[in-house]
Amino acid sequence: MKNKVKIVRIEKENLTQGDFAKLVGVTRQTMNLIEAQKYNPTIRVCLLISKYLETPVDELFWIEE
Repeated sequence: MKNKVKIVRIEKENLTQGDFAKLVGVTRQTMNLIEAQKYNPTIRVCLLISKYLETPVDELFWIEE
């Protein structure tokens, strides 16, 4: 699954990866893996990321065919 979480996080919120991870309720290491597209987050985490970035889930995450 592809995502643009890092891009939106930096553009919209200018939060560090660690600060954003705390908001979402995951570790910085988990957020790093999500942003590097090496870990697919749960639906709950996707929804929280979407909420805090004020960006629809389908704009943050997509499946590349």
